[in-house]
Amino acid sequence: MFYDRFVELCSMHGVSPSKAAQESGINKSTVTYWKNHTESKPTGQLAEKLCSYFNVSMSELYGDTQKETPPLTAKDERDIARDLERIRQALESEDTIMFDGDPMSDEARDSIMNAIELGLKAAKIKNKEKYTPKKYRKG
Repeated sequence: MFYDRFVELCSMHGVSPSKAAQESGINKSTVTYWKNHTESKPTGQLAEKLCSYFNVSMSELYGDTQKETPPLTAKDERDIARDLERIRQALESEDTIMFDGDPMSDEARDSIMNAIELGLKAAKIKNKEKYTPKKYRKG
């Protein structure tokens, strides 16, 4: 609900919703509309006025800032490299992996390893987002 985000931005800037509306050149009735119609949100010039007033981006205005991905640490990178090496050794030791009756080529093995690396990194980031306690999260 955009109205909740609007109130949150007002609180962060130490102004009431009605004062923010007045100072940004928006009718109070528009703010009331946002409050009463949960699916409504400003677009176009209204959104630009609010972004300018609160000095935020459009995604921050709409509350889309939770989508930041946590960075991988050096330890995470080492863990991924270790897992990749283990998987690479397993692939190289298997003579039974075939494609259309032909043994796996070096190019195919490299492609598979690149895909696995992307998957391991994505899984690591997803797990950090899901399992990092809120008190340790940044932002």
